[in-house]
Amino acid sequence: MGDLPRQLVEAPPVPRFGRAKATAIGVVTLVMCLFLAGATAQPELSTDAFGIAGMDAVGAPPSGPSWAPAPRADGGLTSVAVTHGQTFELRTAGGDMTFLPGVNLGSTTPGHQPGELSITGAQYRTWFAAMSWLGTRVLRIYTIHPPVFYQELARHNRAEPDRPLYLVQGVYPPDESYIEKQNLFHPTVTKAFQAELRDASAAVRGQLTRAPKLGRSSGTWDTDVTPWLAAWIVGLELDPYATYHSDRRNAAAPATKGQYFRSTTDASPTERWLAARMNELAGYEAKQGLSQPIAFVNWPTTDPLRHPEEPLEQEDLLQLDANHVLPTAAWPAGTFASYHAYPYYPDFQRHEPALLQFQYAGRADPYAGYLTALKQHHRDMPTLVTEFGVPSSLGSAHNSPLGRSQGDHSEREAMQIDAELLRLIRDQGLAGGFLFGWVDEWFKFTWNTIAHQDGARRQLWHDPLTNEQHFGLVAMDPAGQPEATAQYLVDDETDWPARRVTARVNEAYVQFRVGLGAAPPSALTLGFDVLPGLTGPPPPGSDSKDADAAFVFDLIGRGGQAYLRQELDPMPLDYAVPAGLRGPAPDGWRRFELIVNRDLTVPTTGERLPAELQNAGALRYGRPGDDSRALWYRDGDDLVIRVPWGMLGFADPSAHMIGVPRGKVLTRTVTPGVGVTVSATGTEQAAGTVTWTNWNRAYATERLKSGAVLFRDAALETAAS
Repeated sequence: MGDLPRQLVEAPPVPRFGRAKATAIGVVTLVMCLFLAGATAQPELSTDAFGIAGMDAVGAPPSGPSWAPAPRADGGLTSVAVTHGQTFELRTAGGDMTFLPGVNLGSTTPGHQPGELSITGAQYRTWFAAMSWLGTRVLRIYTIHPPVFYQELARHNRAEPDRPLYLVQGVYPPDESYIEKQNLFHPTVTKAFQAELRDASAAVRGQLTRAPKLGRSSGTWDTDVTPWLAAWIVGLELDPYATYHSDRRNAAAPATKGQYFRSTTDASPTERWLAARMNELAGYEAKQGLSQPIAFVNWPTTDPLRHPEEPLEQEDLLQLDANHVLPTAAWPAGTFASYHAYPYYPDFQRHEPALLQFQYAGRADPYAGYLTALKQHHRDMPTLVTEFGVPSSLGSAHNSPLGRSQGDHSEREAMQIDAELLRLIRDQGLAGGFLFGWVDEWFKFTWNTIAHQDGARRQLWHDPLTNEQHFGLVAMDPAGQPEATAQYLVDDETDWPARRVTARVNEAYVQFRVGLGAAPPSALTLGFDVLPGLTGPPPPGSDSKDADAAFVFDLIGRGGQAYLRQELDPMPLDYAVPAGLRGPAPDGWRRFELIVNRDLTVPTTGERLPAELQNAGALRYGRPGDDSRALWYRDGDDLVIRVPWGMLGFADPSAHMIGVPRGKVLTRTVTPGVGVTVSATGTEQAAGTVTWTNWNRAYATERLKSGAVLFRDAALETAAS
């Protein structure tokens, strides 16, 4: 019958930000008034940015003061940024900018692991143009990117001298074996980090050549980006248990008394080690006559505050304090406190009385209270939130006060929350906020789905249930394999309940269009047979004993529920959830649910908290352009349905692998495809089997997420403050 027209099973076109654009007009007008005097020329959107779908719908940012770098000399060293007290000053032609709205950029693209550093020069070019148009002033990276990154950054900044992207360069320790060794001071760990610090300093100056090596960038760096180098953030989120034991192993480690950084008398062994590494980096920069603020990565798990209400021991076991790692008078750019801080974790944000009582914007806001506590602790240095945000994913991994959970947000809702958080960071007097992140990253995993998947091939498909894959401003939408065509499973006007069933697969979903005809039923069940040898009781609304997963639709109430056969339910891999907490399901079946918190006890009160679940299998009605979590909608007499691979029990759809839990172990079984049965009012219609070819390469298209203009408005507003 030939190929089915692609639009029959594809999601609707990219949303054009109608309501958001109207909101943007007010903010843009406000900012233009603020910048009326001394404003630069009205910017124009670089055609490079059009590589991202939806960018053409974003209005021009306002003209404003120039952000061109205006470095000054201090103590014989030149700095484009310095810290004074709790202020971070970025020196620009338009004046000293004291709040930095930024974004974090990883090093990978769909189908690749981070160590492959797969971003192309064309992508960097497109992304830098789009970042600037969206109000981003600072770009933070975690590691040394390939030479083309620095080439394209310099090219962009020279082409946009008044709206450059400032760089915060990260340096990631190449050897993470300190965890198993429980020793941060181990020579192999320290020497590897020292070499990476030396290379990073050379890379930003365009004075590095290094040979290919697995997991790191290589080539010849020939471009100097130090005119736009705003700061350094070194290290990683340290494991609390390993670092705790490392401190005890190295209690006698000497204090660091470097020329540029020193540890205080209260510094822990880890803080002394960090001070030594920061001093080494500062030495490389000082030799070039430069000084930039240098900080180390920290996160709430190892923050310097105490949290007696925290239920999990590891989340309050170890304290790292930037106050104990200080610059000397020879380092004029100074330091700052850097935190990866999110509003949904750790749990002390839900139980600490002072945080629960803190008022912001007319309501109690624990996250605002937490950031304020950090700022008050670091009274002599700026505090920056260098990661924050919420994901636009179907699945969630943690609940949060004020609805800022770790997932279960539409794109527009996530963007609205991100914008709110950026303004909150500014309003609490912090010096900057860097959104995590720029693009969605397919390789990412999270605690409540990692055991369900084949980790070696996770990057080859995109899971709507894994929240960590959906933090970006830019979506990496699965495009499907080039050879994939729509499959006609049913095509007969006389059939009932479905006269047509067509299917297409991509890296995230099996997509269906089900033609119901003029007399549709009020309820419908799609049964999916993924393991032909597995049979048992039928799912709700069906008599099919072959189905292993099912989507049950209420066509009148526009609701529905996803179910998995008990043998495929992945929940036991994560946690032994008491049966009474699981949602209702017929014998032999389980609602598709995710655990979002284990049962806990608050130490200070003894209050016992039950485990928390998300009904991720609730089938939300709507078009994806209106709500990115929606899995089905009516289009005339047709149902258009998206079925996430995880809801069918797949551990790896790219290799036809079904995950079958055996106790706490995930076993994998190859499936020939997905058999489909359509059931309604006692009628069982065998529709056929969806098949596809294994894939080893992923295809994706880039799209600005719905509501991204809301975050753009917040970035412009906070940059102007």
